[in-house]
Amino acid sequence: MCGIVGYIGKQQASPVILDGLKKLEYRGYDSAGICTLLDGAAIMARSEGKLVNLERRLLETPLSGTIGIGHTRWATHGRPSEINAHPHKAGPVIVVHNGIIENYLHLREHLRSIGHIFKSETDTEVISHLVDEELKSGCGFEAAVRLALQKVRGAFAVCVLCEDEPGVMIAAKQGSPMVVGIGEDEFFVASDIPAILAHTRKMVFMEDGEFVLFRKDCLEAEFSTISGERLVKQPRHIDWSPLMAEKGGYKHFMLKEIYEQPRAVRDTIAGRLIEDQGDVFLGDFNLSDQYLATVDRISIVACGTSWHSGLVGKFLLEEHCRIPVEVDIASEFRYRNPVVNERTLLILISQSGETADTLAAMREGRSRGAKAVAICNVVDSSIAREADGVIYTHAGPEIGVASTKAFVTQLTALYLLTIRFGRAIGRIDENKGKTLISGLLQVAAIMEETLKLDAAVEKVARQYMNARDFLFLGRGMNYPIALEGALKLKEISYIHAEGYPAGEMKHGPIALIDENMPVVVLVPKNSTYEKVASNMEEVIARGGRVIAVCSKGDQDVKGKVETVIEIPDAPEEMLPLILSIPLQLLAYHVAVLKGTDVDQPRNLAKSVTVE
Repeated sequence: MCGIVGYIGKQQASPVILDGLKKLEYRGYDSAGICTLLDGAAIMARSEGKLVNLERRLLETPLSGTIGIGHTRWATHGRPSEINAHPHKAGPVIVVHNGIIENYLHLREHLRSIGHIFKSETDTEVISHLVDEELKSGCGFEAAVRLALQKVRGAFAVCVLCEDEPGVMIAAKQGSPMVVGIGEDEFFVASDIPAILAHTRKMVFMEDGEFVLFRKDCLEAEFSTISGERLVKQPRHIDWSPLMAEKGGYKHFMLKEIYEQPRAVRDTIAGRLIEDQGDVFLGDFNLSDQYLATVDRISIVACGTSWHSGLVGKFLLEEHCRIPVEVDIASEFRYRNPVVNERTLLILISQSGETADTLAAMREGRSRGAKAVAICNVVDSSIAREADGVIYTHAGPEIGVASTKAFVTQLTALYLLTIRFGRAIGRIDENKGKTLISGLLQVAAIMEETLKLDAAVEKVARQYMNARDFLFLGRGMNYPIALEGALKLKEISYIHAEGYPAGEMKHGPIALIDENMPVVVLVPKNSTYEKVASNMEEVIARGGRVIAVCSKGDQDVKGKVETVIEIPDAPEEMLPLILSIPLQLLAYHVAVLKGTDVDQPRNLAKSVTVE
């Protein structure tokens, strides 16, 4: 969950690292720190809270040196504080770490018993002490790091310096993301691409169990396994522009990313539609029609917003492919002894491709014989690499913690997968495939039209911003969008909100409805319109304050409710993409009006890379 950056080269390291940490602050913002080496001595600055606090400290007391490591933290072991902030130092060894060391208590007790003194409450500090202990036994720096990491159990991406070897930086990975950037006579290490994209587009994606050593003034990085087997790694060229990760004139990243959604959807379908055949081409899918014909059940596994997209996927796949689909919360999947076998197709959905629970669920399912397809946004992420096939969403970097464009591109990928699966097994014929593709081709333009509701939604937000609770109701494919709307509101405005299938309201939630309860009802013109309208009447009869998200020009709804948000007409199966936008905007404007931190809401981090 945390973000790490390392640099070795000819530039002053601290500004490079600080700039990289700013790009990674979405991964954690409880504390931050940087350490550089100057003339063989470690110089360190750490601060509790957001990165701006560290930045102020560095303005007062700059760090010199052309080699250094930095970290922005999301607390797992030990409260947010300066003493728990990374980097951690033991003897001459300095470490930054992303992940969780599962056996740290045992290791710490052993190290204490032989004289090591710990200063923090973190699991990370044991790594620096383990390396220090190996140095004391006579090992060199490289060997000491290798031996220390072989004693660690859990997930880690680490970057390590040593005062005894001030021209060397070491990094290694097991279960947490890490990318190496290759520049001109300089090297970079980071948890994610945007941190170093301004400096280089040549990237090496490290695999689990890999180790890399950088020497100053050496033109090549030395890649190997942690145990010492030498490796040859080929860099990839990354096309992302650094400007894609900037706000581009918007007040918040979240608002920018909401407005980027039509472009993101277009990019996700670009080059994949075979319009004249009613089919799609998925280049990295890697599963044959013959294999797909053997599948008798699909299991979609995801967390949070990605789980909501999976629920929409269930409706799509069952409706068009007539195959049973289960949707599991990833953190529960492997603890319920799931019924999975070689005839089960796993679909793993994760924006980052590094979500720890989803990765563990994939490994569990594959161990039982299932094949796995990943839907993710990050090329060469852990889930994408380990899956049998992958459908990349082309959202670009998503910086706001509350997911928006990643969500709609996940929905788009599920539409593509539905068409491809249905065509492969003969459930979708050419004409039906063409109809579904036609909807996909229209949706980006309809989303652009929907974004024109921004000012109207802001007025709605002003009207309801002081409510303590919200209820969101929808039916069919729009029920997961009600769940997602409620999640967005509580994520960034800290207002309690719940999403329900509209027909479930009378089975409990109706007891909550009074004149103080805003109820957002998704009631577009579709096959469940009359049913949802009837549920809406039940709310009105009990004095609830209805915010109806309805089709443009629906006079029946407008004459009955307190507030309406009118969306453009759209094909029924595209409505989840369209309905998402006003709900995102509602959550955004309520949060702005309440003065909360929209892009970095409290207690949340973008990539959940620990269980």
